[in-house]
Amino acid sequence: MKLGGSFDIDSKKREIQSLEEDLQDEKIWSDRDKSLLISKKKSSIEKDLNEFSSLDSEFTQLEEFKELYDEDHNKEIEEYIKLEISKLSESLQKLSFLKIFTGRSDSCNAFVDVQAGSGGTEAQDWAEMLLRMYLKWGEKHNFDVETISVTNGDVAGIKSATIKFNGQYAFGWLKTEMGVHRLVRKSPFDSGNRRHTSFASIFVSPEINDDIEIEIDPSELRIDTFRASGAGGQHVNKTESAVRITHVKTGLVTQCQNGRSQHRNKDTAMKQLKAKLYELEMQKKRSEQDNIESEKADIGWGSQIRSYVLDQSRIKDLRTNVETSNTQSVLDGNIDLFIEASLKLGENNGR
Repeated sequence: MKLGGSFDIDSKKREIQSLEEDLQDEKIWSDRDKSLLISKKKSSIEKDLNEFSSLDSEFTQLEEFKELYDEDHNKEIEEYIKLEISKLSESLQKLSFLKIFTGRSDSCNAFVDVQAGSGGTEAQDWAEMLLRMYLKWGEKHNFDVETISVTNGDVAGIKSATIKFNGQYAFGWLKTEMGVHRLVRKSPFDSGNRRHTSFASIFVSPEINDDIEIEIDPSELRIDTFRASGAGGQHVNKTESAVRITHVKTGLVTQCQNGRSQHRNKDTAMKQLKAKLYELEMQKKRSEQDNIESEKADIGWGSQIRSYVLDQSRIKDLRTNVETSNTQSVLDGNIDLFIEASLKLGENNGR
């Protein structure tokens, strides 16, 4: 038995051949950005094929061990087969999600914005908990995670933060995390130990590749510079190197403070802005297709997607009804059960 049929390997090989022919065209190399984009796409497909090939070899080896077991029913071979089946099943399930990532931006890097809701310290502490959760998730999945900007809370937590996930299919994996996350717990900031409800929003946008045109009128931009500050109000540097860009027409705001130079921070903030404008346009198109007017405008506080009720040890995704009692594990970044279920739901709904 072969696994290749599940992933249309022949189609991927034909695509690689087509990209190789493109790269042999001298005209392509006169356009540096285009040639890099084609090379990057080719490498990405080759990586997928290598993973498919590796799994296929493991499956063939497993079949051979199964034949040995059938001959003498050796217990050690039986345990080995069980262990390898479990590993292979997990790898196969992860790899199968590549079939879902068919969107134009799914393979892109991703920006994740965390925004505390109203409620002061409670909401700001919750926003920081979510920030930590996504950072942990990124580490577990070997993404190169970069903190672009953080605005500290008045007492604890954060008011907002932007982080960037660099790696293959970052946006594909994270795109369904966008929405409002609700926390219910007995507050550590309440001397009466009463239950509090807090909200924070997550916005996810892809880093736009050079082949996607996003036109921005410079007259619609307001660019401010300020001093970057770290935790506790400490200055990262003494110059106004941090940059904030406001797109006046839409009200979208991006900022970057992690670079040492104002030029680099401005460049990163512009990339964020292009990503947000692109995702906003994609949302509008999806809304028009679905005839859902309410989804058009409010990208930050659109719809509640997940509820975290910590004092009852229950976290539930309101779209898929996937639920777990292992709250600490989720807050430590183990959110794949929610992500995978929502991606499957989107595939079944044709999105």
